[in-house]
Amino acid sequence: MNTQPSYHITAYYKFITISDIETAKNFFESTAKKNNILGLIILAPEGFNSTVAATTENDLKNYKSEILKYFNLQTLNFKDSKSDKAPFRRLAIKLRSEIVTLGTPELRPPDGKNYHLTPTEWNQVMKTETDDVVLIDTRNWYETKIGTFKNAINPMTDQFTEFPKFMESQNISKEKKVLIFCTGGIRCEKGILDLHKQGYNNVYQLDGGILNYLKEYPNDEFEGECFVFDHRVSVDQDLKPSTKYDLCPHCGQPAQTKIDCKRCDSVQMICENCAVIDWKKDTCSKNCAHHLELHPDRKGSKQPLGY
Repeated sequence: MNTQPSYHITAYYKFITISDIETAKNFFESTAKKNNILGLIILAPEGFNSTVAATTENDLKNYKSEILKYFNLQTLNFKDSKSDKAPFRRLAIKLRSEIVTLGTPELRPPDGKNYHLTPTEWNQVMKTETDDVVLIDTRNWYETKIGTFKNAINPMTDQFTEFPKFMESQNISKEKKVLIFCTGGIRCEKGILDLHKQGYNNVYQLDGGILNYLKEYPNDEFEGECFVFDHRVSVDQDLKPSTKYDLCPHCGQPAQTKIDCKRCDSVQMICENCAVIDWKKDTCSKNCAHHLELHPDRKGSKQPLGY
């Protein structure tokens, strides 16, 4: 009999003024613990951004209800999925100056929808206006490697703060229709404000991001898998945890190259970049890499999961 728990996951964010960050942190911490919630919650004066998980649907439902009540909200765009693999091992609440780091805390989206396209509207544009639009992936390069929309431009950024400079360097007509997208929508909320500031007058964002799109249109205009920042690594077209990728223990990027660790004989996946680096290519962890270099002929015990 399979007793492995299933995990109910939700990703959500909200730009809303939080005048007392410590009080908000205490609320999230107590509410999460009461409902057996694990995951990451980012708080800033401009709002909150989070992905969390519970082992029962009822715990997650109660958690959502308490958030709506506390912030006096009628609804939030909760992007839900399920997993038989634990996405988180602990609860982490981080206080920052922005809930998505662009380096512009003064830029805040207005209330309501700001040039959002629903997945249906997005599909319509992509299928009927292919020659008239510029499609740009605002995510980091390692995210785009395992999946993106057809014909999307990849800025090859290491972090989101590089996105404005990338757009400044492009010779895209300010009157051209520009579509931008990200994982769950939050980066585009800030990105579109910067593009407006740069003079782009015809730019739109995918409402709810890739996660919202795949919920409605799996195996359509998005190809591959969608990277997520937890132990699932990515989700497939049905929003199920990846069976293709693992996290590289050396750099944290999506990994697909299987190795047998020369120090502890563990089977591990490492990324293709680390697979060509001598001190990384034969080991399952930073610890094993370090000790293999010190004592090449000495074996060690297998590393715990997630070392």
